[in-house]
Amino acid sequence: MSTGTTVVVLIAAPPGLRGHLTRWFVEVAAGVFVGSPNPRIRDRLWSVLAERIHDGQAVMIEPAATEQGWSARTAGRDRWTPVDFDGLTLMARPRQAGQPWRPANEVKESNMIT
Repeated sequence: MSTGTTVVVLIAAPPGLRGHLTRWFVEVAAGVFVGSPNPRIRDRLWSVLAERIHDGQAVMIEPAATEQGWSARTAGRDRWTPVDFDGLTLMARPRQAGQPWRPANEVKESNMIT
């Protein structure tokens, strides 16, 4: 990604929202937009996306002065959320209602040992 490249991903977006983004971005795949808007335009676009996404999901990856060189914004229902771990941005998955937390590296019990 170059220093000014921004990526927006829309999932289950309402009609018209994808068309709105094509003013500043190129849609490189269904729901994936790439462009280089200035920070003012990017912030205005994000406020429109967050307001109009409703039951869908929106993710914006934008340039930032971090170790990774980018930051993430998310909006919508059942979205992944950016979490800072000592300067490293990781994405936390949403948990289903009533589903207990299990570490990703937990070994499943099995009768067979190999």
